[in-house]
Amino acid sequence: MEIYDVTVRLREGMATYAGEEPGPVLDFHSLMSEGESANVSALSLGSHTGTHVDSPHHFLDNGVTVEQMPVEYMVGPCYVMEYAGDGHISAADLEAAGIPGATRRLLVKTKNGRFWDDDAFHPEFIGLDDDAGPWLVGRGIVLVGIDYMSIERFHSPTHAVHKALLETGAVILEGLDLRRVAPGEYFLVCAPLPVAGADGAPARVFLFDEAPG
Repeated sequence: MEIYDVTVRLREGMATYAGEEPGPVLDFHSLMSEGESANVSALSLGSHTGTHVDSPHHFLDNGVTVEQMPVEYMVGPCYVMEYAGDGHISAADLEAAGIPGATRRLLVKTKNGRFWDDDAFHPEFIGLDDDAGPWLVGRGIVLVGIDYMSIERFHSPTHAVHKALLETGAVILEGLDLRRVAPGEYFLVCAPLPVAGADGAPARVFLFDEAPG
């Protein structure tokens, strides 16, 4: 069995969304090199830093928060589709991608992966077009992931894709590194920190090339 860790490594100085999201800071309060008995640190970061989930509360004021999201949405069979285009992904592009009819968890691999090679933010990243959200909802998709910091275009004026998905309770998974993963069927394990009341949270994400037995 092959296991792919598709989580972006958290590190100081890494790119965040438009530089607006607080990046990771690891502050050591105790160091063995300074004579203490143990190394002890405090980690701080924005809730949408690196690989993370969006909960409905991100765009719906009374929406479900991270610790309330259904675990069964985040663990199970998934399909990785690859999009080779340069523009944003429309409903027609999704329709043409040959996504299996039984798919309930979809990860989208694009050219965005190259952006993980540096610590600059790239606003030209590929996201989903507004009409893609209703298409995904119509297919009964409960989790959608993509390989950069947002599921939709940079500074979307309407956040239509987020809202279409989150209004159904679907999980949005952003900031994946899918460069080593070929298109096809996998078993997904997405484990966000269950931060009470949070609109998003960092997640560790694994893909298995066959279901764990």
